[in-house]
Amino acid sequence: MASLGVVCGRAEPPSIPPAKENFQLFILAGQSNMAGRGYVKDLSPADSAPDPRVLALNEAGEWQPAVDPLHWDKAGAGVGIGKFFGRLVAAKNPGVAVGLIPTACGGSSLSAWEPGKYFDQTKSHPWDDSMTRAKRAMKDGTLKAILWHQGESDANARNAPLYEAKMEALIIRFRAELNAPDLPFIMGQLGRFPVPPAKPLTAEQIEVDRAQKAVAAKMKNVYYVSAEGLVSRGDNLHFSTASQKTFAQRYFEAYQSALAKK
Repeated sequence: MASLGVVCGRAEPPSIPPAKENFQLFILAGQSNMAGRGYVKDLSPADSAPDPRVLALNEAGEWQPAVDPLHWDKAGAGVGIGKFFGRLVAAKNPGVAVGLIPTACGGSSLSAWEPGKYFDQTKSHPWDDSMTRAKRAMKDGTLKAILWHQGESDANARNAPLYEAKMEALIIRFRAELNAPDLPFIMGQLGRFPVPPAKPLTAEQIEVDRAQKAVAAKMKNVYYVSAEGLVSRGDNLHFSTASQKTFAQRYFEAYQSALAKK
């Protein structure tokens, strides 16, 4: 992930966010399915159009209308849940604007999300960059939740047994660093795609899924979002554009559950 000083190549002009208390911020973190790999060409004209009340922090650290792809972690960045989710929040809250903070890094394991760690695939420091961008955004708005999707890179014999403890530690670190002890943390289930020829999930995929459910069950304000029924873009790894829209609705419902508990 590039530093905040890098000039962004997008054409959208910078936007001026509203008053801090009316600007609701959401961190988008994890790996490729949060960064988004749905095909932009599959967006409808209505879904691809900017929403004046949904902004995204661009590569240069400026607020711009949210337009997919929101991330730039890899050349294949496409459609994720971010803009869909932002629109749902904005529609529910007519008096506010939404600020999306893209920080996901395709291919990153939980180990890459530790302080000081450099991740060569994206030429970035996932944790350090995420914190820099979040704190930059929080000068303008109020942080409301972290949206997380990750785990594919940990579904192996070495990492899967460690996933539960490392995921719990990551959430604690996020909340401590951002001075937000009760910040909602919403994580999505890994894809359950049919792999031809059909075969069962690996033991390591099952373990990551179990670990995510366990963390959500035991930690306050942590939510697990089902990916049941969602389909891939054709690679049996990344969610399709249509599935990202459905997934965003499920993340939004989990966020509404978090708000209802306050």
